Amino acid sequence: MPPSRSASRSRATAAEQRRIQNKADGRKPAAAKKAATKSSKPAPVQAGPRRQPANPLPKQHLRKPGLEAELSPSPRFDAPDYRGSGKLEGRVALITGGDSGIGRAVAVLFAREGADVAIVYLCEDADADATAASVEREGRRCLRLRGDVTEMAFCEDAVQRTLDAFGRLDVLVNNAAFQQHAESIETLSLEHFDLTVRTNLYGYFQMAKAALPHLPEGGSIINTGSVTGIAGSSQLLDYSATKGAIHALTKSLASNVIDRGIRVNAVAPGPVWTPLNPADRPAEEVAKFGQDTDMHRPAQPEEIAPAYVFLAAPVCSSYITGIVLPITGSVG
Repeated sequence: MPPSRSASRSRATAAEQRRIQNKADGRKPAAAKKAATKSSKPAPVQAGPRRQPANPLPKQHLRKPGLEAELSPSPRFDAPDYRGSGKLEGRVALITGGDSGIGRAVAVLFAREGADVAIVYLCEDADADATAASVEREGRRCLRLRGDVTEMAFCEDAVQRTLDAFGRLDVLVNNAAFQQHAESIETLSLEHFDLTVRTNLYGYFQMAKAALPHLPEGGSIINTGSVTGIAGSSQLLDYSATKGAIHALTKSLASNVIDRGIRVNAVAPGPVWTPLNPADRPAEEVAKFGQDTDMHRPAQPEEIAPAYVFLAAPVCSSYITGIVLPITGSVG
């Protein structure tokens, strides 16, 4: 796909996301009106090497598709306590939605483990530049690919440009997503539903289809699922449906390509502090994001990314395929 057409398509999709967001912002969800206040709140659970931000988070609402540079506090992606050991030395990974959030954290840890990285992003140039700089600080190369995963031609182009730049492709991480709450099925428009399916499901299928012919024995695909694809979510009917479909796609594709020595797995995060939710929910609800988990706080991207390293590295997971790994901050 020509760069000019790809850039035009990216801008059109971002505008479509903002139209859907503006309609949703114009409504006042019942849950927001009845927001309950508790006299005593459980303390957030801290179980890692450093204390992570917890509720209440600053009230904020980002304009879609959401810039990590505008999020406060900044999501933690650099995992300073994580030590690389060459688990992905000499390999190449292509990560969609790699400019921010989980995608950025995964890109940094893959680089720390020795991989060169290509990141696909819609139109958030500043975030993509920051991710590339972080990858390069790890001593690895980063290719930025601006475009829209809903377009098959772009997916094929992204794979080819990765091959042209690095000479190979070993790992595909499908991570780009669109999410927007809708209070009821009546308020969930066909435009909204269609964009969610095109981004979250078609995007994953198309990237996998484009990448698979080039993945070697020992290669892998990792899909970002969601706890909503396991448990559902009353105001994320479309998003939950696509994530459930991604879980099924993961298992089915794993069976389909197992004889080729290619593994396909998924990570199903719970609430994670990324631009996705502050570009979705009202500011008052963002302040309480993640407090309903058993750990009473959202995850930071750096707490999710090591799972992708584990599933990408044959030295760690050569006998694991077709799993959906929940990382939800809750028991069970």
